[in-house]
Amino acid sequence: MEPLKIIEKYYVPDSDAYRFLVEHSRMVAKKAVEVAEKIKNLNPDIEFIREAAMLHDIGIFMTNAPQLGCHGDKPYICHGYLGRELLEKEGLPMHAIVCETHVGLGLTIQDIEKNNFPIPKRDMTPKTIEEQIICFADKFFSKDNEPLKEKPIQKIREFIGKFGEAKLRQFDEWLIFFKGPK
Repeated sequence: MEPLKIIEKYYVPDSDAYRFLVEHSRMVAKKAVEVAEKIKNLNPDIEFIREAAMLHDIGIFMTNAPQLGCHGDKPYICHGYLGRELLEKEGLPMHAIVCETHVGLGLTIQDIEKNNFPIPKRDMTPKTIEEQIICFADKFFSKDNEPLKEKPIQKIREFIGKFGEAKLRQFDEWLIFFKGPK
């Protein structure tokens, strides 16, 4: 499976949206593979991680994010479930789940209801080690300012802290866990 071939079905290769998506996704994929290599003892599927990380944000074109070259009609928070629907139609159900579970640190039904997010009310938290690795790696890169530069952990923690102590605790646990065995 070639992620760029799938991306190119939905994005014009010389568009801003394509550039933002592919640059960001390449950085996330690189980081995710590095993380997976550190915990090889848990047998993460590295090829799946590489592919799914490249496709995790494929739904952004359907959102209203003009700074990313995306001029859809949905709020940005919708890109996860929209990407899931798109990849399910492509016959990639496991990759599709990653689209949905990478948003934030994963969204619970309570998160969705509390914040009144305009997305389906279902558990969207990462379950598999591969989903967790991609979700974690995604937090180190933004698509807007300096997409090729890894964010410092403190900046990530400050941002995640805005969403509550439980989310920050989850990120801190991943920081320790994904350093790999001693």
